[in-house]
Amino acid sequence: MTNKTLTFDAVSEPPPGPKWKARWDRSWPAYEAWFIGRGGDSGPTKEQCRGAMQRYMPELLPVYDRLVMVAGGSDRAARFLSTWCPPTYLGGCSLAAIADDTDVRLVRNYDLSPDLNEGLLLRSEWLGRPVMGMVEFIWGLSDGINDAGLSIALAYGGRSESGEGFGITTTLRYVLETCDTVEQALVALKRVPSHMAYNVVIADSTRATASVELYPGGGIRIMPKAIATNHQSGKTAADRPAFTCSFERHAHLAQIHPAPRKLNRLFLQPPLFQDRYAEGFGTLFTAEYDPEEGSLGLTLQGTRWEQSLVAFEEGQRIVNYQKNTTGAPITGTPDWSRAAQIDWGAVARDYAEGKGQPIETYLAQVGARQKHAA
Repeated sequence: MTNKTLTFDAVSEPPPGPKWKARWDRSWPAYEAWFIGRGGDSGPTKEQCRGAMQRYMPELLPVYDRLVMVAGGSDRAARFLSTWCPPTYLGGCSLAAIADDTDVRLVRNYDLSPDLNEGLLLRSEWLGRPVMGMVEFIWGLSDGINDAGLSIALAYGGRSESGEGFGITTTLRYVLETCDTVEQALVALKRVPSHMAYNVVIADSTRATASVELYPGGGIRIMPKAIATNHQSGKTAADRPAFTCSFERHAHLAQIHPAPRKLNRLFLQPPLFQDRYAEGFGTLFTAEYDPEEGSLGLTLQGTRWEQSLVAFEEGQRIVNYQKNTTGAPITGTPDWSRAAQIDWGAVARDYAEGKGQPIETYLAQVGARQKHAA
């Protein structure tokens, strides 16, 4: 009998060097399998990817070139790291930013399977300014904060269609590397196209907040309140809303009005907090950003880990996500090397129709198909 665990590492490395290379060596085999399995090799060329980076994120181009070099310089690695028109992917999350006359906070829950998160909190100075955040796609960010106090977080927009644009995690990295305020962030988000539908919440040290819907291929809509879950406004239906409880979580966020410093505790309780880890939808961490202090409070299964840009401490936490919704221990060790072969569209349809199975079941189906084919 084994438990699902996720190791969180806090790492500080100003320019990308041996620490980033070690993370690349550890993560790239799984990402490469995902990239190949989801048709990444038929996507844009290395030259097209770099050209898109130069057009939309020229300030970040030297960092991108250095990362490609550190990663070994292969054609596939260069295309993957650009995240220009990447394969599609899904996710969860709840977001909110609240400010009053004296305080401001941005809080997010990150909801996914423990096996599908990198567990890396990275403090860097890639363009000379301190940036700290939770890493995805080895150099992008799902949420973070910079030395100006600008804080940002993303949530999947609930639509699987895609357009010509960048993976959202690279865009969040770009915003924190180049912007100081919510106003500047909105300009950048409007200019840089997203390849899928995403919702983004932003806050800064002037106590400005905003929530934005990003559309596949470009275009944004500023929302009336700085909250977001996993659907968007308009007539397009969200993927698997019954499974993600997106509308229920959004309705809950819309009706609460806590003081900024009390927002975090609400994210540690249902309906925002999710514990369906066996189904691939549990809250892996709750991140509370304080733009005025430049700090992050990371809650991992009830334990708080404090970090800040000026007093960042490297370290490690191992978190055990051992129970599913029935309270029974999760058993077995799934072979996640086959995750790229899962038909994730079918998974989404199953859950939308109330027929979803634990992710291990879909992995077993992949194994059965491979055995039959052999």
